[in-house]
Amino acid sequence: MTTILQILVSPRPQAFSRQVAGEVVARIVDHRAGATVVTRDLARDPPPHPDRDLYDAILSPTPDDDPRFALSETYIRELEAADFIVVGTPVNNFTVPSSLKAWIDHIVRIRRTFRSTPDGKIGLLRDRPLIVVSAHGGYVTIPPIQPDFLTDYVRTIFATIGIPSVEFLRLEGMSRGPEAVARALDAAQSWIAQRLPQLLG
Repeated sequence: MTTILQILVSPRPQAFSRQVAGEVVARIVDHRAGATVVTRDLARDPPPHPDRDLYDAILSPTPDDDPRFALSETYIRELEAADFIVVGTPVNNFTVPSSLKAWIDHIVRIRRTFRSTPDGKIGLLRDRPLIVVSAHGGYVTIPPIQPDFLTDYVRTIFATIGIPSVEFLRLEGMSRGPEAVARALDAAQSWIAQRLPQLLG
């Protein structure tokens, strides 16, 4: 049975990133009969920023069942169980929102999701398709171009834990008026119709 992990970030219920991520998930469900959707809503249930106890546990050879890792283990096990991961997020100040960064800080854990070697970090999770729906107020592909620190960061962080198969569905110009929004949503529908089936195999 297929399991889809849907991670939603925006605190706005009608956010475009939520809507389009939901459409991507629905299309995967259409192609995978009986698929289960697990939703992790970081706005409704925000992850705490790592505190001293968590850092102390991470920096020592602490067993995975240590109580200080309870939330981290919950997030990591959701990732491990998923066959597809869909993230719907706005871009805040050119990068990931703080709630998404906090969630990332709980899942990127030495000895658990990656190990460190003299040649660099090696991911310990199995690869699977990860689709990031990111809503940008401005543009990152056409002038006037705004900085985009989200894309490379997210690609690098998931590759670090063993998931290099990251695809980006960008919604650009979402604060540039109705015509720009309509163009972005049309482009998203084209991506869903053309690129998504290739990822589903």
